[in-house]
Amino acid sequence: MYWDQRFEELLREYLPFLTAEDDLTPDTALRDAGLDSLATVELLGALEAAYDVKFMDEALKPETFATPASLWGALRSMTGASTS
Repeated sequence: MYWDQRFEELLREYLPFLTAEDDLTPDTALRDAGLDSLATVELLGALEAAYDVKFMDEALKPETFATPASLWGALRSMTGASTS
């Protein structure tokens, strides 16, 4: 798996257009899956709490929240989490 299970579970909570049967792939367009601006803020808080990190201003850009891969990459850079 590209990211850990906790990340996928948290992310799926904020993607109302993605069903449980739908695959969450590294290049899934999060906006198309239902991640709007309010959900982005809520997801940000959930990720910060779950991983005990603080997203810095340079990470708070649309590109970070474009796909699971871009978001995981930003999170991984803050936590040193493994991609395996």
